[in-house]
Amino acid sequence: MKTFKTGSLPLLLINIALCTIALIVLIPLFMILINSLKDTREAAMFSMKLPSVWKFSNYATVFEKGKLLNGYKNSINISLAVVLFINLFGSMAAFIIQRNTKQIAKWIYFAFIIGMIIPASIIPTIKVMQQLHINNTLIGIIFYYTATGLPFAVFLLAGFMKTIPKELDEAAIVDGSSSFTIYSRIVLPLLRTVLVTVSIITVMGVWNDFTGPFYLLTKSKDWTVVISVFNFKSTYVTDWGLVFADMTLVITPIIILYFLLQKHIVEGLTAGAFKG
Repeated sequence: MKTFKTGSLPLLLINIALCTIALIVLIPLFMILINSLKDTREAAMFSMKLPSVWKFSNYATVFEKGKLLNGYKNSINISLAVVLFINLFGSMAAFIIQRNTKQIAKWIYFAFIIGMIIPASIIPTIKVMQQLHINNTLIGIIFYYTATGLPFAVFLLAGFMKTIPKELDEAAIVDGSSSFTIYSRIVLPLLRTVLVTVSIITVMGVWNDFTGPFYLLTKSKDWTVVISVFNFKSTYVTDWGLVFADMTLVITPIIILYFLLQKHIVEGLTAGAFKG
């Protein structure tokens, strides 16, 4: 008679629970994919049966009428700019916070932490943008995402930077290096893992966000891919096959990005949260 090893039953239950959670997440994605290849009548039934007729033409229609290419372009440009600003300013802020022994550095760090807790308010944001004459512009939405993403980036980067020995700074100072040289040539290369994590999380947040561009961008030429989906759904709400095809094209790039780089996400979060 076989006997279970100690701890095997709890491990089995954990695996079952994880598989169940995975199915809960994957079933809606499967339903979206299958229904994106159905005609109007079949897609409206929201079933998970295979299509009687595979309508790959839904994707061609979406590209033609959904203005997805313009949405892709805007989302990519905004994401890349925000990643650049957050990595640059976040790493600089974390360097000052961790290498400055004055009390004000701690207060600055606490201010960033408060920024993680208190959500951004849209109406004051719009008022500030109007005063700066950047409302309803791509640079305005880039600044908005940079401001809302910096607190979390500084939290991770500052936590990881605690593990970098200060003796490296002292040796560089003896050699005549300036603070900027220490930051750019010594500290910054060591932050690569966390910077990759910050970049991935930032891209996912910007790509999937609806609230920011919905309120801050009113020109159709500046709409992100998520807003393009919203407007496409409003127009073709009776044709769920096209709507599901539109949704599939939007979520596919970010899902692929996550699965390719999920290892870096875990490594960066672990380094920033636990080592610090």
